[in-house]
Amino acid sequence: MRGMSLDPPTLTTARLQLRPFEKDDLGPLFELHSSAEILRYWDAPPWTDRSRAERFLAVCRRLAEDGSGVRLAIDLVSDGDFIGWCGLSRWNPDFRSASLTYCLSDRAWGRGYATEAADALVQWGFDTLDLNRVQAEADTRNTASVRVLEKLGFVHEGTLREDCVVNGEVSDSFVYGLLRRDRRTATAGSGR
Repeated sequence: MRGMSLDPPTLTTARLQLRPFEKDDLGPLFELHSSAEILRYWDAPPWTDRSRAERFLAVCRRLAEDGSGVRLAIDLVSDGDFIGWCGLSRWNPDFRSASLTYCLSDRAWGRGYATEAADALVQWGFDTLDLNRVQAEADTRNTASVRVLEKLGFVHEGTLREDCVVNGEVSDSFVYGLLRRDRRTATAGSGR
């Protein structure tokens, strides 16, 4: 299936809509990624140039066109407010694996939105891409992101020591993995 384009889905949960990015998202996307507070555990410095948002959208299109993944904007269902994004990338149909990434506005923190969005996208990946494994990485200091992954059933598999250097600051990352069989066990126990 590699080389085939992916059609980015629109997914709706109880409180969120995950949808393909649009040109109107440039401003909110730049605002999100230019915040040093939001990106304090990110693997790149905050954006200072608005053209970075355009490049981000170009990468979103390229991921879908080359069939290697999808990135989706996250909006609140209640008012359509953009609160971040969630993506599956590095899709490998031979290994049936992909990597999960998400970034949410600080005004959306602590409300379960990251868990809700990632859960919907991971389920889409298992159902549509026939994934067997989803991997995610989190800065070892980012306890909120670690909690999101653990709530979703991801298992801590190791630590990448000093794998990021952002603005001269060296940091480690935890590696988490979620297998299809783990997902079935977790969802069976939750009554989903």
